[in-house]
Amino acid sequence: MIFGSISYLNLLPFQVFLKRYLHDSGTKMGLNHKKDVPSKINEALKNRKINAGFISSIESPRYDCTNLGIIANRAVYSVFVIKGENKTDNESATSNQLAKVLKLKGEVIIGDKALKYYLNGGEGVDLATAWYEKTALPFVFARLCFNCYGNQVQTIAKEFIAKPIKIPQYILKKEAKKRGITPKQLLWYLKHIEYKINHKSQKSLKLFLKNSIK
Repeated sequence: MIFGSISYLNLLPFQVFLKRYLHDSGTKMGLNHKKDVPSKINEALKNRKINAGFISSIESPRYDCTNLGIIANRAVYSVFVIKGENKTDNESATSNQLAKVLKLKGEVIIGDKALKYYLNGGEGVDLATAWYEKTALPFVFARLCFNCYGNQVQTIAKEFIAKPIKIPQYILKKEAKKRGITPKQLLWYLKHIEYKINHKSQKSLKLFLKNSIK
């Protein structure tokens, strides 16, 4: 199985879990891991270059999905609309659509570059916050979906939700340095990310998808 995950910091806990899970379960030889930006993972799943992966929630209805996702309840700090000409982020799908649903004007920026922009004092509209202010619901940015190996993918999702992950210090330092932030800032950011799609998250996702087809 070829597994795809988004290369941003918001999935670092899952990436640490997956490496550990593959080692402990003895399935390492049967699973390859590919990381890329959301738009590329979407394309890879569509073209069956991967068998499962975290894809943009706007693309998820066409696939079978788990109850694992990337969710922000209020602020996310890594998805903004900033002042400037109307411009989408070519790494995104869901966030570009969310900006349209919220009728926000400006440039969409997402991911680690958006987080660093904020930490360096940049200002903009946090799209998760804007969605919460409109709906009082969390926002689902991505979902773990698959086109085959369903039982294995569902098992991985359940194991991740059941076992909280502590990221080793050496990984925190390495990943923070790579992105020009501190380990403390990285951990602060991850406190704002949730992964289990619960009743409220599911309700929010349905509302977003409904508004996206108007």
